[in-house]
Amino acid sequence: MSTFTTFRSFGTPVRLLMINQFGINLGFYMLMPFLAGYLAGPLGLAAWAVGLVLGVRNFSQQGMFLIGGTLADRLGYKPLIVAGCLLRTGGFALLVFATGLPALLIASAATGFAGALFNPAVRAYLAAESGSRRVEAFALFNIFYQAGILAGPLVGVALLTLDFRVVAAAAALVFAVLTVAQLLALPAGSELPAHARVPVRTAWADVLGNRRFVAFSVAMIGSYILSFQMYLALPLQAEMIAGDGAQLLVSALFVISGVIAVAGQLRITAWFRKRWGTGRALVAGMTILAGAFLPLAVVPVPARFGTWAAVAALLVSAALLAVGTAAVFPFEMDTVVTLAGDRLVGTYYGFYNSVVGIGILIGNLATGAVFGAARAADAEVLIWIGLSLIGAVSAVALACLGRAGTDHSGTAEPTTSVGDVAAAAEPGSRASGPVGRGS
Repeated sequence: MSTFTTFRSFGTPVRLLMINQFGINLGFYMLMPFLAGYLAGPLGLAAWAVGLVLGVRNFSQQGMFLIGGTLADRLGYKPLIVAGCLLRTGGFALLVFATGLPALLIASAATGFAGALFNPAVRAYLAAESGSRRVEAFALFNIFYQAGILAGPLVGVALLTLDFRVVAAAAALVFAVLTVAQLLALPAGSELPAHARVPVRTAWADVLGNRRFVAFSVAMIGSYILSFQMYLALPLQAEMIAGDGAQLLVSALFVISGVIAVAGQLRITAWFRKRWGTGRALVAGMTILAGAFLPLAVVPVPARFGTWAAVAALLVSAALLAVGTAAVFPFEMDTVVTLAGDRLVGTYYGFYNSVVGIGILIGNLATGAVFGAARAADAEVLIWIGLSLIGAVSAVALACLGRAGTDHSGTAEPTTSVGDVAAAAEPGSRASGPVGRGS
């Protein structure tokens, strides 16, 4: 089935959420890759101030996901999606005029918290509306997600020839259009199950008391650390290989990653689901992510096998990372809903995003420190072996959790029902019983 046919086969809310996500990433990525350069260049901010602005944006999103997910369960998914798009419209619009550090920090915090509002709500709404086709829906969702990442910087580069403030205004306009579109077109009310309106303390206790879900969240940190190396370790390696020509090589990495995700996501998902099932597909995908860094361990520097061999190894690593990420994402999103017992899904997604966000922060700090030390010691191979070991540990952890029952999603020929899995996850907890259905 083609991407377009699959897209048409879903209901209106699912299609709108996917188009919305493309717009979110288009607007975000047309601006964010160029923000640091604008702050340090035309505005003349010191390096510490640039880091502070970017850090505030990251913290206000990653640190507030649980808040956003909880609000989505209490107030409804649509209001949080609309509010997040509106807040990001204001944040990007403020960047058009902001020149001082206080205004920039406000704009940065607003754009970050906006993501914390709509991110869990979109995924929870998508899971609720796609029903038994959750895995397929999230696979298609990732195509729109990656397409936005591909298109955003291209539009940003074109507008940047005029002025960064034009880029900021265009990004604000994208989110303004999304706000109006979601407000007018996205159905409201029916997506929020009545049993989701529980006290915040009860909801959070439900999540933290679900030991199997917490274990799964921690195990998945490795996936995010490895996937994020597309933005950290691989560009650093490209700089070592190509020097002044690194930007072209980095662009090639993102093109390869985006093309694999957009063109191959549905095929990858279908193949993994047919061959492995949900839980084992997660383990297989994580294993691919772990193996993605082995070509760089074999060909760590140009001096050993030549520049072209090093370039080829880097491109192969990027491709394997893209395949592994495409293999993991739909089943990962599906498993979160399953372990939530199909209830309080926004809160569960919020907690999950917060956990992996903290993991990404720690992992990036460690990777950056090790990269610098390894380069100074002429032992770059240790970087890639270390990253592969992180993936291997995560794969083993997921395999252990799968044997304990987390691989039964209800979508890949499970041996027990969704309700049975939720009950196994936490006997006696509020998430343990089979419930009705409520990114």
